[in-house]
Amino acid sequence: MRKIIKSITGVFFCVSFLLCVIVGFYYVRLPDKYYLSEYNSFKINAFFDITAEPEQHENSDSKPVYAVMSNSPEQVQLKLMGVIPIKSARAERIERPMLIPCGTPFGIKIITGGAIVTECGEVDGINGFASPAKDGGIRAGDVITKVNGRDILRNNDIAEAVQLDPQKTIITYIRGEKTREIQITPVKSNKDGLYKIGLWVRDSSAGIGTMTYYNPADGTFGGLGHAVCDVDTGQILPLSKGEAVSVFISNVVKGYSGNPGELCGTFLSRIPIGIINGNTEAGIFGIMEAPPVIGEAIEMAYKQEVEIGQAIMLATIDGNAPKEYDIIIEKIDYNEKNKVKNMVIKVTDRELLNQAGGIVQGMSGSPIIQNGRLVGAVTHVFVSDPSRGYAIFAENMYRASLEVEIENNNYMLELEAA
Repeated sequence: MRKIIKSITGVFFCVSFLLCVIVGFYYVRLPDKYYLSEYNSFKINAFFDITAEPEQHENSDSKPVYAVMSNSPEQVQLKLMGVIPIKSARAERIERPMLIPCGTPFGIKIITGGAIVTECGEVDGINGFASPAKDGGIRAGDVITKVNGRDILRNNDIAEAVQLDPQKTIITYIRGEKTREIQITPVKSNKDGLYKIGLWVRDSSAGIGTMTYYNPADGTFGGLGHAVCDVDTGQILPLSKGEAVSVFISNVVKGYSGNPGELCGTFLSRIPIGIINGNTEAGIFGIMEAPPVIGEAIEMAYKQEVEIGQAIMLATIDGNAPKEYDIIIEKIDYNEKNKVKNMVIKVTDRELLNQAGGIVQGMSGSPIIQNGRLVGAVTHVFVSDPSRGYAIFAENMYRASLEVEIENNNYMLELEAA
């Protein structure tokens, strides 16, 4: 009898420990907030059955009732197998957006808000080589916004501003989220007689990406699925202004293990088709001058509706018209700290594999459709296996676009108040 009791106790302990590990894992990995179009219970795509149900509240008669969902966030209870509580989460009801999936290539032109330091160099002066900027504490990745009180919009602005006061140079710059200011002494160059501080900077960037969606409700668009970053520092380019232009894809360089391919194209016109007003971790966003004629609007899927399995990717590898290609969503990651790499996808379409090897550079932003809904966009290719890559939830892109809209509205209000 004692052996039986001991065995039962051991099994109970092991099961309890395993449940605690599973609950702890999902407590960390599952999101703390969700979008809903209706106030219903829903299931989350996971290895174990995870349900989310409205939290109960007590009314005046002490009878449990469900809170009525409004536009204000409400609480839902996440449960393992519908029984074991995991944690509470916020649920916000929004009108499910209807978005037109694009898959069309477009040119990206970005003018930075300031000049990004790519490298600190040396100046050949009367006392030998010196690096005033480096000695003063400037580092690669810093964004120079002012020199001697003069706003910096272009690379040449720095050199011109330094000449205003050859005895000293006051630099205002941004590092991370903090604005700082230093004073350094320029060096007179033996080469051209100009005063210099020893900086290599970049003020703009251009490239090709793929437009993910167009929102017919307000004329906005989202693309790329990740930020436009500086090629040298890897940091997100601060945006002063940007333009989207038409592109024609003339060729695709096929990718293979260790060397991802790329789309090759040309800008068709200098006339923009849209204005870029947001460069964020989850993509670039803006306003289209005219709606794209490429299809009908479909529902956006919430992240909890995405499933492991078959899906379709819209991409353009020839000309400027997108085609549908078969893919599989192999893995879903709900970790909110990772806003971009939410899914692992695999290209299974023989045509795309034969022509491009799978995912290539320039396909970032290619929309992914599953069960008739826009579920996400391609963001990265696996260098070791071009048939696979990462994708972002469409919901994460949509959330980021709303934040960009709020920031721009606040900025306009500040300008009007000034």
